[in-house]
Amino acid sequence: MTKEPQTKSERETEEVYEPSKATRIFIVWRKLKISELAVFGFGIVLTLAVFAVFAPIIAPYDPNFMGTSMRPPSMSHFFGTDARGRDMLTLVFYGARVSLYVGLATVALEVAIGLAIGMISGYFGGIIDEVLMRMTDVILTLPTLPLLIVAISMFEVRSIHMIVLVMGIVGWPFIARVVRSEFLSLRESTFVEAARSIGATNWRIIVHHILPNILSTIIVLATMDIPWYIFYEAELTFLGFGDPNSASWGVLLERGHLYLSSAWWLITFPGLALLFTSLGFNLFGDGLRDALDVRTSGR
Repeated sequence: MTKEPQTKSERETEEVYEPSKATRIFIVWRKLKISELAVFGFGIVLTLAVFAVFAPIIAPYDPNFMGTSMRPPSMSHFFGTDARGRDMLTLVFYGARVSLYVGLATVALEVAIGLAIGMISGYFGGIIDEVLMRMTDVILTLPTLPLLIVAISMFEVRSIHMIVLVMGIVGWPFIARVVRSEFLSLRESTFVEAARSIGATNWRIIVHHILPNILSTIIVLATMDIPWYIFYEAELTFLGFGDPNSASWGVLLERGHLYLSSAWWLITFPGLALLFTSLGFNLFGDGLRDALDVRTSGR
């Protein structure tokens, strides 16, 4: 029996049940709110973003203002002052800008590289897959921190942008592995075969059919990788391989540990900032993983 054409009202009724992007975001947010820890983590991340963006407005002092040096925490300087007399609370606010930039920029670079290599390897397979994955395996077998130290040591001038570049280039293999596995499982799916049957190009299949189905996985991985790179930058700076001219939390820790016995606040507050940043991103990432129903292995 021939199916009768749909009326306008029937088509509109079907369209009502097609979830829009706004609806999908609302559904994810509703699932996210169920977890109190995820909401707490989101609150920490949001607070960090506010501190970073509005540091010139909310900081109590100018970052270059020099008063009485080595003052302990008081009502006039909540986090005390450093050896140069600068307000530590102000430096922590401005350090949030640099550290957040390090995390976001490095993750953006590693996702760009890892996504490109994982897509090519997982979709096309064959000799391309073998070559790219063997290269990925070699980098994965190397310990990250020593590899970063060796790579950064090759540069005479160290800037925060150079450190971001090196960490992004070193950190892509894990993303590439995950993306490859997702493409391997999706490239033979029914909707991909249907797209091929109507003459869709490989580029269109990758971008319009497979990639949207793995975006949630990439978002979760990227969110949970941000604190890793903030910590790596702090570790590199503490070991003397960072940018001494930056205002990151790693620089504050590197300078403050020299006065640990006499001025505990110089290292305590930047350390707590790193701790809460890592806690916030990890709790928020766990909540996103559950809300988006993503199952991935950790680093």
